[in-house]
Amino acid sequence: MKSQLTLRKALFTLLFIMLGATVFAQGIGKIAGTVSDAKTGETLIGVSVKISGTTKGVGTDVDGKYILSGLATGKYTIEVSYVSYATKKITDVDVKTGVVTTLNVTLDESSSQTLNQVVITGSYKQESVNSLLLQQKNSPRISSGISAEVIKRSPDRNTSEVLKRVSGASIQNNKFVVIRGLADRYNSSMLNNSLLPSTEPDKKAFSFDIIPANLIDNLIIHKTASPDLPGDFAGGIVQVITKDVPDQDFLNFTTSFGYNTQSTFKDFLGNDRGKYDYFSFADGSRDLPSTFPKSFQDYNPLNVSQKAQLSKQLSNPYAEQVYTALPSQNHQINYGKRTDFKDGSSLGSVVSLSYRNSQNISPVQRNDYQNDFRDIYYDYNDSQYAFNTSVGVLANITYKKGKSKYSFKNLFNSVLDEVYTDRTGFNTNIDANLRFNNSDLTKKTIYNTQLEGDHQFGKADQKINWNLSYSLINRDQPDLRSIYYRQIGDSDSEVYNVVDRNSRRFFSSLKENNFSGQVNYTLPFNFFSKKSTFKTGLLSMYKSRDFSARIFNYLFNSSGSASMDNYLLSLPKESIFAQENINSNGGFILSDFTSNTDSYQAQTLLNAGYLMVDNKFGAKSRLVWGARIENYYQNIDYLDLSGTYRSFDQTFTDILPSVNYTYSLTDKTNLRASVSRTVSRPELRELAPFAFYDFVAQTSTLGNPALQRGTINNADLRYEIYPKAGETLTFSVFYKDFNNAIEQALDEGGTPERRQINFTNIGKATSYGVEVDFRKKLDALGGVFFRDLTAFANASYIKSDVELNSLGLNSRPLQGQSPYLINAGLQYSNEKSGVSVTALYNRIGERIALVGNSLIPNIWENSRNVIDFQVSKKLLKNRAELKLNVGDVLNQNSIFYLNMDDKNSYNSNIDKQYISTSFGTNFTLGFSYNFSLSK
Repeated sequence: MKSQLTLRKALFTLLFIMLGATVFAQGIGKIAGTVSDAKTGETLIGVSVKISGTTKGVGTDVDGKYILSGLATGKYTIEVSYVSYATKKITDVDVKTGVVTTLNVTLDESSSQTLNQVVITGSYKQESVNSLLLQQKNSPRISSGISAEVIKRSPDRNTSEVLKRVSGASIQNNKFVVIRGLADRYNSSMLNNSLLPSTEPDKKAFSFDIIPANLIDNLIIHKTASPDLPGDFAGGIVQVITKDVPDQDFLNFTTSFGYNTQSTFKDFLGNDRGKYDYFSFADGSRDLPSTFPKSFQDYNPLNVSQKAQLSKQLSNPYAEQVYTALPSQNHQINYGKRTDFKDGSSLGSVVSLSYRNSQNISPVQRNDYQNDFRDIYYDYNDSQYAFNTSVGVLANITYKKGKSKYSFKNLFNSVLDEVYTDRTGFNTNIDANLRFNNSDLTKKTIYNTQLEGDHQFGKADQKINWNLSYSLINRDQPDLRSIYYRQIGDSDSEVYNVVDRNSRRFFSSLKENNFSGQVNYTLPFNFFSKKSTFKTGLLSMYKSRDFSARIFNYLFNSSGSASMDNYLLSLPKESIFAQENINSNGGFILSDFTSNTDSYQAQTLLNAGYLMVDNKFGAKSRLVWGARIENYYQNIDYLDLSGTYRSFDQTFTDILPSVNYTYSLTDKTNLRASVSRTVSRPELRELAPFAFYDFVAQTSTLGNPALQRGTINNADLRYEIYPKAGETLTFSVFYKDFNNAIEQALDEGGTPERRQINFTNIGKATSYGVEVDFRKKLDALGGVFFRDLTAFANASYIKSDVELNSLGLNSRPLQGQSPYLINAGLQYSNEKSGVSVTALYNRIGERIALVGNSLIPNIWENSRNVIDFQVSKKLLKNRAELKLNVGDVLNQNSIFYLNMDDKNSYNSNIDKQYISTSFGTNFTLGFSYNFSLSK
């Protein structure tokens, strides 16, 4: 009996504690935000933020951030004070249960001792509007950005979706950014304070869809240079700042499934899949056997019988499997933890795990021409089956104490891409129909880790920040395989014989290491009684790459019997290279035609330093000026065709001055001017003398070790209007002068069977244009509906021109430069109902994909209209969200064409279609849920 009573007491006590904890938790909230200078936008460290009339308060940390926690629900007045700044009181700050109320505050510098005693009072709503306006207005350079608060209110799930909302940017293939009509080589990417390596080893591009949107603290596109930014860009630098110490603990997940109109649930062709393809990891089944000779120097001296025995070690992988294309999947889970210690320090961590899989079918039409491009040379109908899986991890740990912060940030992404091509068509070279299959599997991994610190010290509030970074990139192509059959007999014949020399197997491996370190020092000082800053820094970045490839084709050895030979050559692909048909007499063997140039080693070393001054003149003028010096070394080591060792070394030293001037006409308008010099450097693949033949595109790409870096002189002028928070109207004009720009050009010696693509420096080119951007709430139209409706658009018109030295060639635009770019959209967002509807329109103008010559016209990429819709609805007390995306509603074909009349528009009656592809319309339904972990 006594034990039962004790148990009852224990249960009642436990229940009482749980109820008490629940009631207590339900009545607790937080206020958090950032305090910054109203004139410069610079965050302020050590600012006092407290509840007015109490002693409860905190100081801002090294990032200018603060958190007031453990607050009962209700409305508060917050008092913010700092030496040499006017004190500010913000009223009606509403604290809700389990919610972090964001309050960003701007302080005005005291102009006299009297002002230092003045207390400025404003409401929470007014201060929120002011801080957002000043964040937009106070950038030291011409830039566009989006903050964590705006991202939080949007339904975007990854960085590429966020970038669609930033002025002057467009996204291609749902992951690569285009800025001011310039793609790839003319844009750079930064994660936090470190330059990012390319996720695509063959070009300068970063796949932004691997970074979750809700882990972004800030995203900025820098469109003009300043001395403290890397000098390798002309379009822009995309800088993604990820979160470090969250305001509160969080756990959320997102899951989505997608339907493609021309792919999902349809037959999906391919070879056998590996055991781990759905997890983005290769199982090794496609690798060359470990006992196979390691080099062509070891294999080629062997006799035919020995080669036949070794050839049997490779299985026949060509059997075609029929799968069903499953709906696309995208799953993500994010976790954040914040721990505050008694000594005022804090420890924060954020972790994100993501998984994606897609299976898409694309019909592709390919053509090339002969006889002065009057007649068809080949006419191919391809079906491409693209299987893609990626797994990503982002993990950040940050410790803050006093005026110092230390962060350890990591990003890992593993991607498995397989494209299977099923081709039928006619080829003039064999004067017959053909059947062709190609399986191209690429395994890519990227790992980036950063250790960085921020520190403020001394009476003058000096700052030092530093960053150490390492990146590892691996890219393997295990057994890129093709098999080629030609028709025997007349056009109605069903007999097809294999073409042994065109049935190939290719193996390659690339490993790249990137090491970098940088340090920046900032010293505030007064200039004519105005606060100014001096900044200097150093950067060193080393990159090394090791690439090797093996290339085989099948060689048929006659049996001496014509009938037996015809029987063997006509066997179907699932059995033709089976072990019983690998023989030195009456069968096939592997022929290794790897050359010395199919491997290379490369290194680059960048050392940079800069001096920068940020001056204020009076109340309206700001001048950010200085210079950056960059010393760049590039080296390619390889063996030429004769086996002679070659090494190409080049060193470039560039002084890159820049000036950014801002004049504040009013509190809501700016006039900006900028002049700068930047560079464009060749990628390692562009330098490598390795020739890769793409059997699907029938092109061969060859690097050029003698490539030089290009230089760009830039000038910009922009007028900005910020009517109110979240609204902008800007007009820009810009001019760029290119020297030694790098382009991809077709070689005159190429044929339709092998179009040779080279990389070359051109002499001079210019690009100039206008850019208009606006974002406007439509509440002026009246009514509840228009109060929640926002229209936004940006458009660029660009004229570029290349000075051609070759006689007989007409003037043309710079390769990759679009003549115009249009982004437009409407967004309806009602906070009360939780409904958000967005319509997006994008069009990028026609541009040169491959530069032609006197014998071959330029190959252009046609423009296409892309319309996307997005509808989302908040559920379950705003903890959940249901979202429907409809992507590429119009599903217009992507067309590349031979420009026969040199006009900047596609005419199907005159121009010759080269490639035409359809991608289908995508419908994606997603669900996300945010678990409450707040204390």
